[in-house]
Amino acid sequence: MNNYNEVIKSREGITLNKLDTNVPLIVIDVQKAFDDKSWGKRNNPFAEKNIEKLIEHWNSHQRLVIYVKHISKNKESLFHPKNETSEFKEMITPLPNDMIITKSVNSAFIGTTLEEILRKRNCPNIVITGLTTNHCVETTARMAGNLGFNPYLVSDATATFDRQSLSGETLTAEKIHEMTLANLHEEFAIIKTTEEIVAML
Repeated sequence: MNNYNEVIKSREGITLNKLDTNVPLIVIDVQKAFDDKSWGKRNNPFAEKNIEKLIEHWNSHQRLVIYVKHISKNKESLFHPKNETSEFKEMITPLPNDMIITKSVNSAFIGTTLEEILRKRNCPNIVITGLTTNHCVETTARMAGNLGFNPYLVSDATATFDRQSLSGETLTAEKIHEMTLANLHEEFAIIKTTEEIVAML
């Protein structure tokens, strides 16, 4: 059996029917910057509603929510702390026991205490949501898998934007989203819907 298939078998083996009470919800970069029209067309307009639903369920079960905020050092960036667009969207209201970590690169593990938090709390399984599917969400999920965590990525609680290929062709947000999830599923993460995750609580 080659290494790729070994990884696939491993991911299939860790799929759970119920999520332990120590499984945190990680909410990545749900910031006002992504409302800017410069990003172009987006898929999954209901992502924020689904993220909000998951947050409500985590709160009602007194489970840990970890909010990740992207902060840029570039003063012209929508994510620079001097810009109001760097703030969380209005739906994000962290509770006193929730955690907020800031990052300046795609992975929520680089330059942050996320790995330390998860290991100290003995959290082998994590649930990932946020923006955008093929950037910070994907990078964090891949790194989580490589670090030995078992991430669940919520397909309808993330979204992305249209991009141009190197040949100038428009790649739709929906196709990018679908391809990203296909690349991650059962190799780096287990892909679930919001309803499937809620049913596992």
